[in-house]
Amino acid sequence: MAWLLELAAARPAAPFRRRQAAAIVAACAALLAGCTVGPDYVAPKPAMPASFTEQTSTGTGSGSATSAPQGAPLSNDAWWQAFDDATLNSLMTAALHSAPDLAVAEARIREARALRGIAGADQYPTVDVGAKYDRSHGSANVPVGVPPGGLGPGANGNLWQTGFDASWEIDVFGGKRRGVESADANYQAVEAERGDGELTLLAEVARNYIELRGVQRQLAVARSNLSIQQDSLVLTRSQFDAGLASRLDVLRAQAQVSDTEAAIPTFAANERASIYRIGALIGQPPERLLAQLDSPQAIPSTTTDVPVGLPSDLLRRRPDIRAAERRIAAANARIGIAQADLYPHFSLTGVAGLESLNASTFLTAPSRYFSIGPSINWLIFDAGKVRFEMHAEEARTDQAAAAYQRTVLGALRDVETALVSYAQSRVRHEKLAAEVTADREAVTIATRLYKQGLNDFLSVLDAERSLYAADDKLAQSERDTALELVALYKALGGGWQTEGHAADGQGT
Repeated sequence: MAWLLELAAARPAAPFRRRQAAAIVAACAALLAGCTVGPDYVAPKPAMPASFTEQTSTGTGSGSATSAPQGAPLSNDAWWQAFDDATLNSLMTAALHSAPDLAVAEARIREARALRGIAGADQYPTVDVGAKYDRSHGSANVPVGVPPGGLGPGANGNLWQTGFDASWEIDVFGGKRRGVESADANYQAVEAERGDGELTLLAEVARNYIELRGVQRQLAVARSNLSIQQDSLVLTRSQFDAGLASRLDVLRAQAQVSDTEAAIPTFAANERASIYRIGALIGQPPERLLAQLDSPQAIPSTTTDVPVGLPSDLLRRRPDIRAAERRIAAANARIGIAQADLYPHFSLTGVAGLESLNASTFLTAPSRYFSIGPSINWLIFDAGKVRFEMHAEEARTDQAAAAYQRTVLGALRDVETALVSYAQSRVRHEKLAAEVTADREAVTIATRLYKQGLNDFLSVLDAERSLYAADDKLAQSERDTALELVALYKALGGGWQTEGHAADGQGT
């Protein structure tokens, strides 16, 4: 390449003829067809731990975290099926078809695809075709040859013209090829960002659905405990009427009933709010979902082990990591685009057409005209602007690399946090379930002893309050455990396809 730059910089000893100049340009283009300025992209290889610190493997088949099967295909679009909830599946399908967030992401992909096409088209020649007809009348006060008329006093003239202009900048130093490389990487980054947006959206739909079922569970707990407390109130009034209980016991029982009744409207409002949030997420009017979601169902849960895999799998599984890596590639290619302006630009231009003053001779051979030849354009002095642009692109590439590293570390943090939260949430749920069993038995015993006059009503109240609190915490724990599982799937970038699901995907 150096000899070419010396040749381009040297002052020619004598004028070249057009044919000789064209031959030189063609030869240079052929010799430098493989020359591409700028650094070639090398994908980052971040150091990843051998395994997750918080990874557990109980082997009980009760929703524990396990290692992924060797060779299991990746998937980020079916992880919610582990909950085995038909309603959730239908909501996810609706979200994939009508969610506004995904429509925005699809439009961005089409934009990036078009920009990639523009970058690719810039490598090829451009041709403009035109035609015109001019009718002129010369001014009597202007001599012949003075524009715009120039025909002489009172003279009339016609001009018939048609032809095309063609130009082609030969990509000798690869600046345009770097432009295509950058556009390709940007398109791939936008595609990955669409996957990240889809994963985030579906996780949000699942989270709101689980919260809906959780608040419905809390509402059912409140109503169930209200029924127990109302029975106690009836019993206390009967005891009071028989002279076996005090007015204080009746008031305490009534206060507890009123307290539980006061909590129910809040649960009902939260239930409707969850339904409306789901409607907004999946792109449907909220009222359409009332009939589908207003009927209480169990909080989604799973007995399927969660295949966590290796930390290095996150580099492929997490769409945000893939997008960040592609952003580095796009920025790196732009260094070459800027650097190409340090070297000469070689172009071929041509003009051809027909031109005549008379319509009768317009389409005849003598009306033909043409011009063709090479050109060189080299920016000799720009006060360092091109080099500053190169330094700016290098800095942007470093920023993209740092952002990639931050994304990888954030992914590791997300998985570790989700693993420990999910594991501890399951332990808490088991303990709360045991507490509810004990409190339920305590209410039965306290009520029986009160009926027999062997205990005061305060013991019944304490037992019922403890049962309601434990039952409500158990409902929240069931909800939280499911939410932590959603967070784990999201942190992992989705789920692992089963063999059957992978086969289905290949056939579509």
